Amino acid sequence: MKKTLLSAALTAVLLTSCSSTKNTAANDLAVKNPIQTTLDLTKVENDKVPVTVNPGRFTTEKVVYRLPRVVQGTYSVSDFGKYVDNLKALDYNGNELQVTKVDTNTWEISNATKLDKITYLVNDTFDLEVQGGIGGEVPFSPAGTNIEPTNYVLNLHGFIGYFDSLKDNQYKLDVISDSKHKRTSALQVVDAKPSEDGNKTTSRYFGSRYFDITDNPMFYGELDVEEFQVGDIKIVLSVYSPNKVHSAEKIKTVVQKMMQAQKTYLGSINSTARYDIYLYLSEGTEKAPKGFGALEHHTSTVVVLPEAMPDQALAKTMIDVVSHEFFHIVTPLSVHSEDVHYFDYNQPTFSKHLWMYEGITEYFATHFQVNQGLVQEEEFYNKVLGKIASASSMNDTMSFTKMSENILEEPYASQYINVYQKGALIGMCLDILLREESNGTRGILSLMKELSLKYGKNKPFEDENLISEITKMTYPSVGEFLNTHVVGTTPIDYNKFFEKVGLQEKETKVETNYIQNNGTMILNPDKATQTVRFTNAVKNNGFWADNGALPNDAIKEVDGVKVTKETAQQVFMKMYMWKPGIDIEVKLDREGKEVVIKTTLTQSYTKGGGLQENPNASEKQKQLRQAWLKG
Repeated sequence: MKKTLLSAALTAVLLTSCSSTKNTAANDLAVKNPIQTTLDLTKVENDKVPVTVNPGRFTTEKVVYRLPRVVQGTYSVSDFGKYVDNLKALDYNGNELQVTKVDTNTWEISNATKLDKITYLVNDTFDLEVQGGIGGEVPFSPAGTNIEPTNYVLNLHGFIGYFDSLKDNQYKLDVISDSKHKRTSALQVVDAKPSEDGNKTTSRYFGSRYFDITDNPMFYGELDVEEFQVGDIKIVLSVYSPNKVHSAEKIKTVVQKMMQAQKTYLGSINSTARYDIYLYLSEGTEKAPKGFGALEHHTSTVVVLPEAMPDQALAKTMIDVVSHEFFHIVTPLSVHSEDVHYFDYNQPTFSKHLWMYEGITEYFATHFQVNQGLVQEEEFYNKVLGKIASASSMNDTMSFTKMSENILEEPYASQYINVYQKGALIGMCLDILLREESNGTRGILSLMKELSLKYGKNKPFEDENLISEITKMTYPSVGEFLNTHVVGTTPIDYNKFFEKVGLQEKETKVETNYIQNNGTMILNPDKATQTVRFTNAVKNNGFWADNGALPNDAIKEVDGVKVTKETAQQVFMKMYMWKPGIDIEVKLDREGKEVVIKTTLTQSYTKGGGLQENPNASEKQKQLRQAWLKG
């Protein structure tokens, strides 16, 4: 998963506290014939999709049906059972059987030997984000669902559940849709039949087990679709832009160049024959999704971004976000622990190694750009320093492995965003260390290739043994680093690693935006007063400092829109998108006195560190830097 900086920034300033032949299943043993499921998109009422599940015959008197509480890659509670209404269990005569709702995501069905099918309605999650969800947290948008006449985001874990005893059963899925709608899916279509009047199409898909259902999202509706080849990989790009602001053809140019560079960077690491990218562009209305970023799957990724993004900003974000998700084919999709391999959707346990799953993946997404010449060295260095600045605002003495293992709980859950900051920096340090120990011949990518060969997607590693295994495969210094700075609580001195590659820090002027200083937020919510106020960091933001904004000033109104709980997301998203040359008017509250800033935006700068070559760097240090950046 990758939450964009925009998503993290906005979060920080919100004010929110067919009947069929039956088969026999012996007691808790899965039958081999598929569980038949149907989603009928042509019978949606009140944004709810009717779902039918035909599991086959049971021989037990009670069975349990669940929707996922947590889905892989999100590291948060989604509770998809919250979005299910009117669940009924029907016998072969159409009579209702007794159903007991055990908890938010679980239903127990009595007299299960008579069970013919289950029916229910599923609401979408996108519409409910503005309401704060149903009874709490709403799923991260790329893991969520959308049900609209022009677009359906079918993350199937939001529609289809599983029986405890039948998770390894095959699934046969029928999706009935308007024939005019385009349909893309990472799950292979085995059949597509039009209705007699030609208005509907039933597309049939097949999954070897429940995991295939959760791992293969779908897009339906008024889509813009482009296909292209990257080496031996077929890429399918599906874009939904409600106001036709962006096209798949234009985005394809950026994605194709990026993924070709990724393929070259990965080299011999095994890849998929097809990869799907689903891009949903949010139009910024009240009911539009606001959790910007992406969620990875084995052969696809779902991306949600603002439709209002200019072409250049969208291209840059797609490179950062989609490259991260694609690199997940290395870890955790190829290299993962037993917690990932035998994932429990209801009561999951979590691996200690988010530093690898998300951190190394984020490092690859950053490093490949300089390695393949997509960015210059200075831009790469600035990204690294930005991550150091962001990580410094987090708990730098927290054990990363302990945080990972307890990621759903506080105080660890609020530190999750650090997996993209310090986690990536851990990857950088390991890369430099491995290059140093091997005279430039090995790096973190070659280590991940070796781990892929040792384990692979069908052989999980034991969580407790990973660091000792890596140490055996590499050098004692690598084990010492991991035990000291990842398992342990000692902060990393990044200057030591910059010194190894002949770099030194310098003070420089860095371009930034109007709600952050190079990754550090200059706005914070004050829950007591339900306001959003400037922090001390505003003094180092050139634009606001020049225009007289002070720490603790509350933002009352922006361009005529008052900042309230309902409007905060919209207001600060707009501020994040501000560009020099735009006329703005902002009203501040300074201890009860109104202060008005009415001006034309100029580029904002902040003071920041930079990296430059040490003039006294040795030839060995220069060679190590070359191996690190281009090796």
